[in-house]
Amino acid sequence: MPHHDVVIVGAGPVGLMLACLLAQREVDVVVCERRPDADTRSRAIGIHRPGLDALDAAGIGAAVRGEALALEGGEVRSRGRMLAELDFAPERPVLVLPQRRTDDLLRHRLGVLARGALRQGHVVRSVRDEEEFVRVAVDAGHGLREITGSFAVVADGVHSGIREQLGIEWRERAGAGRYSMLDVPDDAERARAVLHCEPAGLVESFPMPGARRRWVVRHGGARPLDTATALRSEIERRTGIRPAFPDDLVPVVFDVAQHAAAAFADGRIVLLGDAAHEVSPIGGQGMNLGWADAVRLAVGIIRGLERGQPDFRSYARRSARAARRAQRRAAFYMSMGAPAAGAPLVMREQVIRVLGSRPLRGCASGLITMRGV
Repeated sequence: MPHHDVVIVGAGPVGLMLACLLAQREVDVVVCERRPDADTRSRAIGIHRPGLDALDAAGIGAAVRGEALALEGGEVRSRGRMLAELDFAPERPVLVLPQRRTDDLLRHRLGVLARGALRQGHVVRSVRDEEEFVRVAVDAGHGLREITGSFAVVADGVHSGIREQLGIEWRERAGAGRYSMLDVPDDAERARAVLHCEPAGLVESFPMPGARRRWVVRHGGARPLDTATALRSEIERRTGIRPAFPDDLVPVVFDVAQHAAAAFADGRIVLLGDAAHEVSPIGGQGMNLGWADAVRLAVGIIRGLERGQPDFRSYARRSARAARRAQRRAAFYMSMGAPAAGAPLVMREQVIRVLGSRPLRGCASGLITMRGV
């Protein structure tokens, strides 16, 4: 008999989500996470309808709503002019809550449901499908030991070493860029996101809970944007806005790319979240997509445990389709924020105006809030 029903590799927001969903159904699940402590980096903040539905299913939706900031809507500007303005309907809200806090709520929920299921500082070295079960080699700092499970879920992120060991191809999709991001104190009253699709490149401004604001700037040339002073100067150069934030803050510089695994499942081993698909965070879809995947996968795992045989074809098919849609949308969002001049800039501004017009405003809002993904 395997030691566990399910072994999850990786305790990011998606791995934790799946663990909560399974533990609620009394599935014996263990989560192996290489980090000895919680990840406190500044990462995803947006929660869309699919993600909120998953959080509700995991039992923490009310807690998230209680702490999150609900965006009223968003604006798109360029060269000092308003191009489009959207409001978010109550049935398709966009909530803002830092990922580290969402992770805390998921960790607490898992601790309530299955004490001891989360194992920090446990590095998974390999996962093997033995046909009747999976064998997982784990290093917890005292040498390798093996645990077994009926199924293994690989949720160890974009740079998944397990996916590489399995020989699953990592296919590139359209959409790439480099960005700098900084979360700063801010006491603005309006809960609206502002996107500046400027000739020199995108500048995003998102309100956050706790009187804070996130600035995201797309790199448009060789100029480094790795200090608060440089970032403030670039924001002012592009938008005319000079945000007041401390000089000692350090922006996060990150590269954006999009990929998808050639296969989402291999026998008793399944890829989940960023290990299965990398989606640009521009547009806020990656974490929410992973949560929606976790809901689908939980159904497939429970069915597989009942039948004694893995069958993840439905999960793989539906999740791959959703990833393609999300990546196409993200690539479009990124094209709207790329540096541009002349006729391409004028054409882009016209496209944004049309999408923000009254006949198409509902459709545009639906695309932004992940309708149909």
